[in-house]
Amino acid sequence: MKFCKKYEEYMQGQKEKKNLPGVGFKKLKKILKRCRRRDHQIASINHQHGNNCPRECTVCDGTFFPELLKEMEDVVGWFNENAQKLLELHLASRFKRCLTWLKGNNNRKRSHLGLIQEGKDLVSYALINSVAIRKILKKYDKIHESSQGQAFKTQVQKMHIEILQSPWLCELMAFHINLEETQKDCSGAGLASPPPALFDGCSLVFDDGKPLLSCELSDSLKVDIDLTCSICLDTMFDPISLTCGHIYCYMCACSAASVNVVDGLKTADPSEKCPLCREVCVYKGAVHLDELSILLKRSCREYWEERRKTERAERLQQAKEYWDYQCRSFTGI
Repeated sequence: MKFCKKYEEYMQGQKEKKNLPGVGFKKLKKILKRCRRRDHQIASINHQHGNNCPRECTVCDGTFFPELLKEMEDVVGWFNENAQKLLELHLASRFKRCLTWLKGNNNRKRSHLGLIQEGKDLVSYALINSVAIRKILKKYDKIHESSQGQAFKTQVQKMHIEILQSPWLCELMAFHINLEETQKDCSGAGLASPPPALFDGCSLVFDDGKPLLSCELSDSLKVDIDLTCSICLDTMFDPISLTCGHIYCYMCACSAASVNVVDGLKTADPSEKCPLCREVCVYKGAVHLDELSILLKRSCREYWEERRKTERAERLQQAKEYWDYQCRSFTGI
């Protein structure tokens, strides 16, 4: 079965359950066919002169890329929103879960297995849309004999509209491994049967003592996330993802943003930059990676306990300095 048909059938099946955005794969292919017919002669002339793609192409500049960009924004936005809701529900207290279920309009049985199935659906959604975007850009480059499709992909990565860059995909990976570890504990006690897996090949590995979150999404798609903080050069503790996609320890991020842990990253000056990519305005929308924090705590128990004591002392010191300063400011001393 061709991917276009497979994708259309998948999206049609999903839309029968819930209204979710997708890539207009079939529509974009039609746009490219029109572009090939309309600009074939111009492309041939440019190719003879050593130019890969017409400098001015109404399809390239006015239709194809803007349409694809809008669809990618919708896909990533929907994925992030629903993955966040799912993981927040998973980590919530039982009382809060009950309130959420009673308020919700979703008729799906939101048991523990129901949450896992929702996670599996989200992973499938992320994977198939990522493949769809990659294939349509590859087709664009083939038709135009250019590399503009790859250039566009690089551009959207810088704009953080790439679903494989989402911090919530990282959280789902950690969620998957945490479930597996919990299941091993339960199976050892003979308490439960294996739940459905979110990923087929996902693991936390240690290379020379350095942790790496690795996941093979398909034969051609693999995600590797280095879990060594590039500021303290140690395994991440209380990890947080900035809006640029880079992950640091929370205390390290506060230090890089020149803010006190009491005030938090939301008070960071917009001009403060990410230590790695030097992008500005990356701290205010930072995301705490709670599932990843649980995973690292379970996998590096001795290190985690030692780091927890160190960080607790540092936080208490910063809190003391903060309130001392506030008192002096208030009293004028």
